[in-house]
Amino acid sequence: MSQHNSGDILSSFLLGGIIGAALGILFAPESGKKTRKKLNEWLEDTTDDVKVKVEEIEKDLKKKKEQVLKHIN
Repeated sequence: MSQHNSGDILSSFLLGGIIGAALGILFAPESGKKTRKKLNEWLEDTTDDVKVKVEEIEKDLKKKKEQVLKHIN
C-alpha cells in the first residue's frame, strides 16, 4: 500500500470518527447544557489527538524528505 493511500485512509477514518461522535453527542437525550459541555470536552480531546497525529505525520514527512534528498545527491 502506498503512502498516499495510507494518508487517505487515515483521513477518512478520522473524519468518519469525528462526524459519528458529533452526531452521537448531538442526538443523545440530555439537556442542552450537558450536551454543550460534552461536545466542548470532546472537541478539546479531539483537537489534541489531531495535533498529535499531525505532528507524527510531519516528522514522517521530514524523514522521507531527508531520505529523498540524500538519494538525489
